[in-house]
Amino acid sequence: MATRVAAGATVQFRPTGQSMTPLIRSRALVTVAPADPARVEPGDIVLARVAGTVYVHLVSAVDHANRRVQISNNHGHVNGWTGHARVYGLCTAVEGVPRPRTEGKTR
Repeated sequence: MATRVAAGATVQFRPTGQSMTPLIRSRALVTVAPADPARVEPGDIVLARVAGTVYVHLVSAVDHANRRVQISNNHGHVNGWTGHARVYGLCTAVEGVPRPRTEGKTR
């Protein structure tokens, strides 16, 4: 999915796991569009690579000066910092329900 989103496609898929509940339940249909990483902010859900693993997780902090974001799950676990080049997409909907504050953050 990350490759397709990085190439400019908007995709839908069903991630598994409990780390994003209740925002995203396991196997819920998510829509991810290519992101403008410079515009994401804490609370946004992104498709990003952190330390070799691709996650659909929350942006928990932003470091504009160093062009990076901190990625965390919805239960307080911080996965780490990743550069803008590894923020592939922005979750724009979950089960067809639009996510708030996504306008102007996609490419």
